[in-house]
Amino acid sequence: MTNIMDHNLLHRAFSVFLFSADGEKLLLQQRASEKITFPDAWTNTCCSHPLNTADELVEENNLGVRTAAQRKLFHELGIKAEDVPLDQFHFLTRIHYLAPSNEIWGEHEIDYILFIRPKHKELIDFEPVANEVRDVKWVTQEELRVLLNQGVKPGSGIIVTPWFKLICEHFLFKWWDRMLSEGSVEKVALDDEVKKIYRL
Repeated sequence: MTNIMDHNLLHRAFSVFLFSADGEKLLLQQRASEKITFPDAWTNTCCSHPLNTADELVEENNLGVRTAAQRKLFHELGIKAEDVPLDQFHFLTRIHYLAPSNEIWGEHEIDYILFIRPKHKELIDFEPVANEVRDVKWVTQEELRVLLNQGVKPGSGIIVTPWFKLICEHFLFKWWDRMLSEGSVEKVALDDEVKKIYRL
């Protein structure tokens, strides 16, 4: 937080939203208790950062971010690359946000939002890695709304990551509805959404 607040340091991140083949369910994860930032918090399928490597720095068609997302889905959830091909990740937009986790750690990110809705399996197989993921669940829109409402109630024991909360408040449900009405992820984000960085 010292680097964030005193030096305004910023880094790239990505947030993956992995849906069932019919688009009705979204895979969530609960972050492991060992996580440095936001331990035990519920969030979207996978959230992390691209590495400073040649393959994850490619800006054209957001290939570097998609490559990073595929890597982390395996690292955190044991999801195989062949189940989440790079060409099935769909970039929607970027959000810029700042959130302290505690007095020492926090996040200050440009977060690339990626949807993926694999076509060959109804539900993708996964094997969560214990020190990365505490729990997982597939949720419908209504079940997600219940979880989010629980997360704002004091004493509920439910924690939601700040970036996931922001994405849900501003974008997720309208995008989810568009995906269902269009039947695919290709037309989820409008042209002006794709081009913008939303300052949240």
